[in-house]
Amino acid sequence: MKEDFEARHIDRIRARGWALQILYRWEAEGSEQPVSTALRHTLETRRVSPARLPYLRRLIGGIEERTEELDRRLEGALDNWSLGRLATIDRAILRLGALELLFFDDIPPKVAIQEAVHLAERYGGNESPRFVNGVMDALFKSTDARP
Repeated sequence: MKEDFEARHIDRIRARGWALQILYRWEAEGSEQPVSTALRHTLETRRVSPARLPYLRRLIGGIEERTEELDRRLEGALDNWSLGRLATIDRAILRLGALELLFFDDIPPKVAIQEAVHLAERYGGNESPRFVNGVMDALFKSTDARP
């Protein structure tokens, strides 16, 4: 049982990493195509473990379905910033974290925040982890978090 939990946890961590790469690519290419196009291209050119695909698809599908709402809610949590001014990687991390925080009932809010901070530590700049933590905390506190 514990091994199953740990394996699922690792698969979700790695799926988040894949989702971040896909979102980064999507924005770098102009974000005019649906984000699912970037997912499809990634799956055609890279080998993603089958165990990670369901969560990866869930993340990308959620972003595709809710980008406007996520961006609106994130804008409300940013203090003296706008999403457009953020580094592409930080924006992608915040979108993923906000998606899990606001819409994934099976992910506890503190876990969603912590996983976003971990992505920022791994992929963002020096200030990214603290910045992402602050925005995610503000997003959580500004609402009941989940609609």
